[in-house]
Amino acid sequence: MPEVVILGAARTPIGSFRSQLSSVPAVQLGALAVQAALTRANVKPSDVQEIFMGQVCQANVGQNPAKQVALRAGLNTSTITTTVNKVCASGLKAIMLAAQTLQLSQQQIAIGGGMENMSQTPFYLPRGEIPYGGSKIIDSVLSDGLTDAYDHIHMGLCAEKTAEEMNITREDQDKYAILSYEKSSAAWQVSLS
Repeated sequence: MPEVVILGAARTPIGSFRSQLSSVPAVQLGALAVQAALTRANVKPSDVQEIFMGQVCQANVGQNPAKQVALRAGLNTSTITTTVNKVCASGLKAIMLAAQTLQLSQQQIAIGGGMENMSQTPFYLPRGEIPYGGSKIIDSVLSDGLTDAYDHIHMGLCAEKTAEEMNITREDQDKYAILSYEKSSAAWQVSLS
């Protein structure tokens, strides 16, 4: 099986909900990251054969967000595109799919990434006649992104439940987070020197 290597990587800044990046569509953010990664890797957009892009909240983005990213980033119209939704693991799954495509020698150059702009997700109204007294508005951030479809538990409560079941204290979580930041900082220092 051929070895897969990462030639370039890029990300956009992280914006707060309904803040400075709220007006930038997710597909534009994705395209900017793809363009930057290709530039850093010195790879021409026309050389990319396939792209996988993960996105959780796809409502009102338009059909095939991965194709939109590919075209906005200057890739060929013939570039194979796949949009992935695996909730919080969407971007990671897209990267895994790109790597597997390369390992299987189905392509020579592929992109895997993720994109999101929760500030642009719409509210839903049920179809059909609006009953007397109005209708319930549904927040797609909650319904499609942050609430489990099966037991209807919010992601934050699910994390609390898991921490309780696994006997993970808040102090343990804080220690782990600090250790993670320290390791990240040390890795950056090594790569910068």
